[in-house]
Amino acid sequence: MALGIYKKGQGYYTRLCTTIAYAVLVAMGAWWVASQLKTVDFGFPTEYSRAAGAVVVIAIFGLIGYVLIGRRARTVDFLIATEGEMKKVNWSTRREVVGSTIIVLVISFIIAAICASFDLVFAWFFTIIDVLEPAV
Repeated sequence: MALGIYKKGQGYYTRLCTTIAYAVLVAMGAWWVASQLKTVDFGFPTEYSRAAGAVVVIAIFGLIGYVLIGRRARTVDFLIATEGEMKKVNWSTRREVVGSTIIVLVISFIIAAICASFDLVFAWFFTIIDVLEPAV
């Protein structure tokens, strides 16, 4: 069990989502390293150095991710506890979310209209007292 997963059956979805997010970050880092090695000349084709750099980044950070997400007891216990707490959350219904979104959008448009009207009034006022030049 030297390479096994700590508390294998627990916290499955939290670990899965964490692993996916971590893999995306590692892939972006590998892509960045490969793009940085485009201009470096090691005496052989740049495709090889770019691929080797990406593989090294994926290997190193993949191992770190495996240790943190799959093996380290404190991190795994935290992820398991997080999944347990997420099951206790009282999630809003679709109707509540849609209603709240509509309210936010309507209030945002009302505030935008008020700000635009004040802007027009102030522009007109400052044009009248010759602080601003008339709009063409």
